[in-house]
Amino acid sequence: MAHELERLANGETAFASARLSAWHQLGQITDECMTAEEIMAKAWLGGWEVRKIALQGMEITEKGVTKVDCPDKFMTVRTNPQTGVTEYLGVVGDDYAAVQNEQVAEMLNLLVDESGAHFETAGSMRKGKSVFVTMKLPNAMEIAGVDRMDLYLAATTSHDGTASLRLDATPVRIVCANTQRMAYARSQGSYTFRHTSNVHAQISEAREALGLVWKHFGDWQTDAEKMLNEAMTMGEFDKIVAQLWPVDDAASDVAKNNAKQRTSTLRYLIRDADTQKPIKGTRWAGYQAITEYLDHFAPAKTDAVRATRALTGAGAELKARAFDLLAV
Repeated sequence: MAHELERLANGETAFASARLSAWHQLGQITDECMTAEEIMAKAWLGGWEVRKIALQGMEITEKGVTKVDCPDKFMTVRTNPQTGVTEYLGVVGDDYAAVQNEQVAEMLNLLVDESGAHFETAGSMRKGKSVFVTMKLPNAMEIAGVDRMDLYLAATTSHDGTASLRLDATPVRIVCANTQRMAYARSQGSYTFRHTSNVHAQISEAREALGLVWKHFGDWQTDAEKMLNEAMTMGEFDKIVAQLWPVDDAASDVAKNNAKQRTSTLRYLIRDADTQKPIKGTRWAGYQAITEYLDHFAPAKTDAVRATRALTGAGAELKARAFDLLAV
């Protein structure tokens, strides 16, 4: 499954990130934290002016062309941020209220106040039909006091009427369609705004609702700590690896050799790599080793290939399955 990030006419990808991960080659990357205005510009999300316009049907018969008005449906369109052309997004009802990308970022700013959270990622998917904006929260989760896991407040919405504006508190950093699905799956709580409502009038309500969410992070942390406190032998780890990357008995010698090399690298990552020292010998170390392999060690012809694979289903789905297999 493709990452679904929008590619603009000038060749740039409508995606921005506050930092450059080793595998990340798509979009615009900054070394510094970004303001709402900066991330809108870097991700090509600013100035869309999403709006509703009248919708008409056209009937062509032997009598000629007849235009038919559609009074209870409208077309949503945007101004392309690079070309300035008006573009189709979707079909919505009469009560649909457009939410601008700038409003999404402003809402996140209002929710976090002066907490120290900063904008982390933002992007456009499906040719502008959906967008995401995330902020990294200042307080990370410490798994048993030895392994740090960052937490995010993610806002996602659609401009084609297929999804509401949604807020999620999640440990998943959204960078594409697949990680958005993972963020939903790992969300510790969410709040949804209907596009028919006044977003700003619901800020205080959303703040209160999300304030109740943080206790759910404690539950998720408990599950992760169970993995960290559960020892795992190399034999058990090898079985997990075999389930993630099954090799048929009739596979070619090349495939079998590749599997041996992969297993060897994964064994190194879980047993000897410095990145796993504080959590060595645990099921949590197994999960982190598999994640590190997929992002940094899995063979790829070019860095661009590695970047795309890490953002698409192959990498994201393997990580999700590994978590489920290793959970206690």
